[in-house]
Amino acid sequence: MSEDILRIIPLGGVGQIGKNMMVFEYGGQLLIVDAGLMFPESDMLGIDIVIPDMGYVFERKDHVRAIIVTHGHEDHIGGLPYLLQQVRAPLYATRLTRGLIEVKLKEHHLLDKVELNTVSPDEQDTRLDLDPFSVEFFRVCHSMPDGVGLAITTPVGLVVHSGDFKFDQTPVDGRLTDFGTLAGLSRRGVRVLLSDSTNAETDGQTPSERVVGETFDLIFSRAAGRIMVATFASNISRVQQVIDAARKYGRRVGIVGRSMVNNVRMAAELGYLDITPSELLTAQEINGLPPERVAIACTGSQGEPTSALVRMAMGEHRQVNIRPGDTVIVSATPIPGNEEFVNRTVNNLFRAGAEVYYHERAQVHVSGHGSREEHKLMLNLLRPRFFVPIHGEYRHLVLHGRMAEEVGIPRENIFIVESGQVLEFGPEWGRINGLVTEGHVLVDGLGVGDIGNVVLRDRHLLSRDGFVVVVVAVDADTGKVLEGPHIITRGFIYIRESEELIDEAVQCVLEAVEHGGPRSTLSGKIKDSLAAFLYEQTKRRPMILPVVMEV
Repeated sequence: MSEDILRIIPLGGVGQIGKNMMVFEYGGQLLIVDAGLMFPESDMLGIDIVIPDMGYVFERKDHVRAIIVTHGHEDHIGGLPYLLQQVRAPLYATRLTRGLIEVKLKEHHLLDKVELNTVSPDEQDTRLDLDPFSVEFFRVCHSMPDGVGLAITTPVGLVVHSGDFKFDQTPVDGRLTDFGTLAGLSRRGVRVLLSDSTNAETDGQTPSERVVGETFDLIFSRAAGRIMVATFASNISRVQQVIDAARKYGRRVGIVGRSMVNNVRMAAELGYLDITPSELLTAQEINGLPPERVAIACTGSQGEPTSALVRMAMGEHRQVNIRPGDTVIVSATPIPGNEEFVNRTVNNLFRAGAEVYYHERAQVHVSGHGSREEHKLMLNLLRPRFFVPIHGEYRHLVLHGRMAEEVGIPRENIFIVESGQVLEFGPEWGRINGLVTEGHVLVDGLGVGDIGNVVLRDRHLLSRDGFVVVVVAVDADTGKVLEGPHIITRGFIYIRESEELIDEAVQCVLEAVEHGGPRSTLSGKIKDSLAAFLYEQTKRRPMILPVVMEV
């Protein structure tokens, strides 16, 4: 590979929502931006999270110059523990993002093994010299504080990575997007722009976070009982809005949910939350104070089965449960694939007697991502030579690419790629050139990557038709049946109500083994014969597990 080629390789987050991870490579040296997770899709039964396939980085781990994180949402930091188990490169993030990363690394017992560095986009000189890369940071507005975009100077030109952004003129923390730096980058000449595409389908401009605060104010002014607000544990700005509304109406705030408690404690210590210890409620005070004096911020906005709000709605939380008169605000929109979980939770909240506000009833959430007019403004501010839409599903990328063409970027300079495709840039040209290994790495409990398509297929089969175990003992010499067959089933039929079918299945197994043969042959005969018999009788295909013991 020629030394004067910059390679940009998205390992996640391009052509999909979540697991954002970008690799910049020049002269064999790597710079990594973000390492996030994705929530499992509905057909990924039993899977906890999904992370990028990091094999390309692991093979070159000794050449990673640094890891830079744009902000603290899970789709940007959730994969870091799995990356940092093998890659020992310095990590750079803003103060709040670093705090969120520390909480996560502490859970994985990695905190003392990683070099963490704090950067401040507000300081005059934020340049990092990571030869052959030089990185500068500029502040952007998002749905949480301390988000940044990146200006990466490379030997072939300036590359700008927008991070997740919107142009909010009244953000909760009062810190605007750094338009001055963006204009300065444009004057220097931007070779490549990589820009967030999440809301490329949405016309106009994304509403300000202030709109949510106004909605909270209205709901808090009317509610007579306790108020519970469910949001992402990392959405520190939304938690501040809950605190502000509670303070105005004479309520104190309880924090419920392990990740929410950890993040709120950290953000308060760093000064990113304006709250005093006297305003926080203990678990005893949540249940002991008059309802009109209680507000609660909790996890569960996506209907996650083990989250605080879901357990409260089911009456299974050990500290707090929903009771008639409560007001619940679900301050998020469902991530694609989570709609069923969210709808089920909302229904259970209504069943428990709560008044529930969610995105279809009130403006209790606004997106942290810019809409079409903001995309165009970013393009016009930077005027890049080449444009690569990132952070979105494929249709978002295509629509964002069309916007770039509308504002004057030549079609041949717009690259629509998906995760795993390699972009190459020289001083005067750009192209798509090749693929690297990319895909989903499934995390199930402590297992990372050991769940593949075969296991998922088996789980689908088990969830649909159950399984049947056949146990039979045969004489090793003659093949004569000495014991059994015994049939055990789960998720297929209830044996006590299907005795006739089970008796016929036993005869089917006996006929399959009556001619004897090696154990492996008998197992196959039993499986094939019983599968055909059960499908004929029930039109179902349970998983069949023969156990043949030779005595």
